[in-house]
Amino acid sequence: MKQLICFLCLGISVSAVAQKRLSGIVTDNQNQAQAQVTVSIPELHLGTQTNEQGQFYFSNLPATQLNLTVSKLGFESSSTLINTKITSTITIQLTPTVFEMDEVIVSTGFRKIQSQNVMKVNHLSVKSLQKKGAPTLMSALSTIPGVDQLSTGTAIGKPVIRGLSGNRILVYTQGVRLENQQFGEEHGLDINEAGIESVEVIKGPASLLYGPDAIGGVLYFNPEKFAKANQTEWNWSENYFTNTQGSNRSLGYKLSGESTQFLVRLTQNQHADYQIPSGDRVKNTRFQELDFKTGVGFRSHLMQTAFRYSFNRMYIGIPEGEYSTTVGFIPDYPQQELANHLGSWNTTWYLPQGRLETDLGYGVNYRSEFEDTTVPNLAMKLGTFTYKAAYFLPKKGELETIIGVQGLSQSNQNSGQEFLMPNAQTRDFGFFGTWNYSWKNQVVQAGLRWDQRNLQSQEQGNPTEMGYFSALQKKYSSWNAALGYKTNLSEPIQLRLNVASGFRAPNLAELTSNGVHEGSNRYEIGNSNLQTEQNVQTDLNLEYKISHLEFFVNGFYNRINHYIYIAPTAIDLAAYDVFKYEQSNALLWGGEMGMHWHPHPLDWMHLESSYEQVNGEKSDGEPLPLIPAKRWNNSLRAEFTVGKWLKEGFSTIEISTTFPQKQVSAFETSSKGYSLVNLGMGGSIQLGKTTLDCSLNATNVLNATYIPHLSRLKSDGIPNMGRSLVLRINFSLI
Repeated sequence: MKQLICFLCLGISVSAVAQKRLSGIVTDNQNQAQAQVTVSIPELHLGTQTNEQGQFYFSNLPATQLNLTVSKLGFESSSTLINTKITSTITIQLTPTVFEMDEVIVSTGFRKIQSQNVMKVNHLSVKSLQKKGAPTLMSALSTIPGVDQLSTGTAIGKPVIRGLSGNRILVYTQGVRLENQQFGEEHGLDINEAGIESVEVIKGPASLLYGPDAIGGVLYFNPEKFAKANQTEWNWSENYFTNTQGSNRSLGYKLSGESTQFLVRLTQNQHADYQIPSGDRVKNTRFQELDFKTGVGFRSHLMQTAFRYSFNRMYIGIPEGEYSTTVGFIPDYPQQELANHLGSWNTTWYLPQGRLETDLGYGVNYRSEFEDTTVPNLAMKLGTFTYKAAYFLPKKGELETIIGVQGLSQSNQNSGQEFLMPNAQTRDFGFFGTWNYSWKNQVVQAGLRWDQRNLQSQEQGNPTEMGYFSALQKKYSSWNAALGYKTNLSEPIQLRLNVASGFRAPNLAELTSNGVHEGSNRYEIGNSNLQTEQNVQTDLNLEYKISHLEFFVNGFYNRINHYIYIAPTAIDLAAYDVFKYEQSNALLWGGEMGMHWHPHPLDWMHLESSYEQVNGEKSDGEPLPLIPAKRWNNSLRAEFTVGKWLKEGFSTIEISTTFPQKQVSAFETSSKGYSLVNLGMGGSIQLGKTTLDCSLNATNVLNATYIPHLSRLKSDGIPNMGRSLVLRINFSLI
């Protein structure tokens, strides 16, 4: 914490530098001016578009080194380091390509475009995910190769990355860590897609960047940008889902001047019980959601700062394996009530030498569970303060350096009739350094980090009765490192090799559980002697790319020492089977492969295919629990324009095949394979300053009856959703 205060004082005391302006022009390789090109400066969260003459400009810039990125559909993205002290004008020439734009990756620190990034990171816009017709954000994310979800009905979905889930996956939004008591199987993502611009997925240990708990990967949600300078934007969207008779509506407003920005968005979402192919509805899978997001930004030549606040409230029914034929939107008992507040303050300070970025966040998560009355059986409050300060040293030749500190202070409190875990305090602190060096077509990135976690819980209950928690005081620490290398083996072939370590301290549920976990329908016993999980993962990425064909192979090998899992015992208590937390060394390996083909000269046609596989076992050869089944996805997409009135038109057909999962742990059952067919179409209509985006999706067109391996309703034999039509309409007014 002392380091953070010193950094802040240093930023506040920085001497003034002159205000700068940058202008430029963007052309193609024939020197023709290009309009509607997106030009951005990631460090400043600034963006604009070129006019009809290909011109753009930024004002009120700091006198320092900045990355200028330029992208447009149909052209290769570019990233250029400029020094505004000596550069005021620039000309950029774009090279045509038939593949998608190369996006800037924010989550890996150095903010490179993906082709320059050492790590392979999946970057997807929420707009592209919405085209899949999924009812929730987590459902859409689970279509990414290597990502799956542990689901309970429609509303509850937990991310699974290459076979790891729960506290092994960190979620970042608004630039800060989201903590929502993700230890529980029935605790979902709790993020609404409205107000989210894109998501980045890091598959594998990211402890170097994010500290404890990032042993399995990171979901990094980028919030929607403020409006462009001197513009006002309105946005309204309406979505309808036939299967659940659900609706989602959102209203947003943005206003930006030269130095100040403001935005606000309100979203309402509700779904009835989902319908299975037989025509029955799965009772109490209904939910209601209210989401509010707002933000205020300020920028000068000395600093840039943005404060954002979000509030999300959900009422979720907890299904108990029953069917119904009626339609209702108010959850029955048992049910959960969730409320999540998150405030973030992200600031960049421009120093005479380099820049300092600080991220402060405070979140409060309320989680209540009601069995059959309005009095909560379970009521937990989790308060989390997070901080991070990263100093970006001036670039020396081709060497870039970041050093910083990061930590959190967390409090868990109970007020219900039952306790899942005791009242407790958790404190983290860590410091890190990472370096990026490039030469010719090669890049090396390395880093080192040290973290310490202190955990202290209170005694609760009677030692002779069920639900007793003894007082606990634990301290965990770990060194972690990462090393990555990227090179072009030849003009079309790119190779990435990364080796990284990560660690995770056992959470309160694993250490202290002593009672019935209603959501899992079992009696759980913790283990106070659990050690930290420590892993080392090797990732290999090979990409082949020519004018009309792109092919990739990702492979990983992940060794985890002291892997924590819950296993059944031979006893029962209070009429429930007893499960206890244990440890064993574990191995996970597998990967993803895929291709993207444009059959020349039919450049409007896109054929994409991907395959993913994860294997996991303990040191004794027994399979690990919750390992996703193998999956093969194929899609055919047509892109088109109709005159001057329809832009970005598309139509898709997707066939997703999930294979049987027979490698299961001692308390799982095997799963059958299945195939799903999905259709979609849509486009964008420009009416003056108003843009109308609309799409129509049909999911599970053949109305197949299927049960995913990671569905928590599988034990009751309950299938997933049947056929559904999804209509999306979005109005934007500038």
